[in-house]
Amino acid sequence: QVQLEESGGGLVQAGGSLRLSCTASGLTVRKYAMGWFRQAPGKEREFVATINWYGGMTEYAESVKGRFTISRDNVKTTVTLQMNNLKPEDTAVYYCNVDPEWFGATRETPNDFWGQGIQVTVSS
Repeated sequence: QVQLEESGGGLVQAGGSLRLSCTASGLTVRKYAMGWFRQAPGKEREFVATINWYGGMTEYAESVKGRFTISRDNVKTTVTLQMNNLKPEDTAVYYCNVDPEWFGATRETPNDFWGQGIQVTVSS
């Protein structure tokens, strides 16, 4: 059974930083991309960042470029999202994502695995 366990969310003031982590277990896919999506109140879930299996290719939503950095550790099966210069509009539930394709995607796919979600709240 695939499990994605997220940690690191919380409340922070605008301009502050948070670091989200997600550890995957139970995966039988040999190579997979990892990423983050988020869902703000009253909005649909949206792409935030993705990193391919080899770690050499990343993509970010325009709204977070230059502020967020995604990284991964394949030995520990973890993905991390470093979020700097946070803004109130970054407030959302953040979801860890595993895409069974090694190259990753900026959209949801039917075969994705998801974490439970973790709250990030940025106060103004």
